[in-house]
Amino acid sequence: MHDRGHRLSLVERVAAILQAAGISHALIGASALAAHGVSRSTIDQDLFALDPRCLDPALWADLRASGVETEIRKGDSQDPLAGVVRFEGTGELPNDLVVGKSGWQIHILERAERREGEIPVVTAAHLILLKLYAGGPQDAWDIQQLLVTEERPRLVEEVERELGRLPSKARVLWRRILEE
Repeated sequence: MHDRGHRLSLVERVAAILQAAGISHALIGASALAAHGVSRSTIDQDLFALDPRCLDPALWADLRASGVETEIRKGDSQDPLAGVVRFEGTGELPNDLVVGKSGWQIHILERAERREGEIPVVTAAHLILLKLYAGGPQDAWDIQQLLVTEERPRLVEEVERELGRLPSKARVLWRRILEE
């Protein structure tokens, strides 16, 4: 795929641009699941941010100039997201940068786990909240996998502390998952 000794992966290049612009971001999706001990196959890597500058084509000009396809999809007023930026490069896993817009999501980036030299990763509890917010069948399965750990009581407590900020459909899904 690529020689890590000679160049950064696409997700690392996207994260470096975000960092240089002072835009808080963190890994979500299957990469974050893996960081929390849940293995799931995926063909892309996902990042999360809240800054609307992520949807400005000028931010990604250097990446596009290097041959990376960049597709910006802005959400409308009814969309729960500000938008998504899709990155595809030859021989690379595609990347999605999910740009949120809800106030409750600020804590996700503030509390992301940072390790020296690595892309920040959302906490397991915040990953559960994001997946409850998305609300799909794969999201429910991912949540169930995150809860199969001795950390379950702590995760349940953390999720329930912030659950009231999410739409009612997310709370219904949470109750269903806990009852299974």
